[in-house]
Amino acid sequence: MDEKKKLANENKQVEQIIGRIMQIGVVLAAIVILIGLLLMFAQGNDGYPAGVHPHTFPAIYQGIVAAKPDAVMMLGLFLLILTPVLRVVVSIYAFAKERDHFYTIITTAVLIILIIAMWIGYYGI
Repeated sequence: MDEKKKLANENKQVEQIIGRIMQIGVVLAAIVILIGLLLMFAQGNDGYPAGVHPHTFPAIYQGIVAAKPDAVMMLGLFLLILTPVLRVVVSIYAFAKERDHFYTIITTAVLIILIIAMWIGYYGI
């Protein structure tokens, strides 16, 4: 009985951690995007010539350092995309801790698919 109660308590804690990660990630992404929007309204443009947007991490970083609104909003979008990926990573940890090998393997496969999809999207293959 104590073992089941302890496992249920641990599951509840992991679910709370996952929920907190999702909340913090979404709120942080929204704040960064809002800062980018405010910069755009203050500067009157997005900081880049028409049709040009930062797509690589170095370009986004350089744009953020130069306070270019489009780069700041791209960072917010990146944080928004990263949030569910972090949720998958935490889920892998939770399933491994529960010794649920089946779901650990499935969730790991999902993470690998996400990484491959992001890699393909980043390099445009």
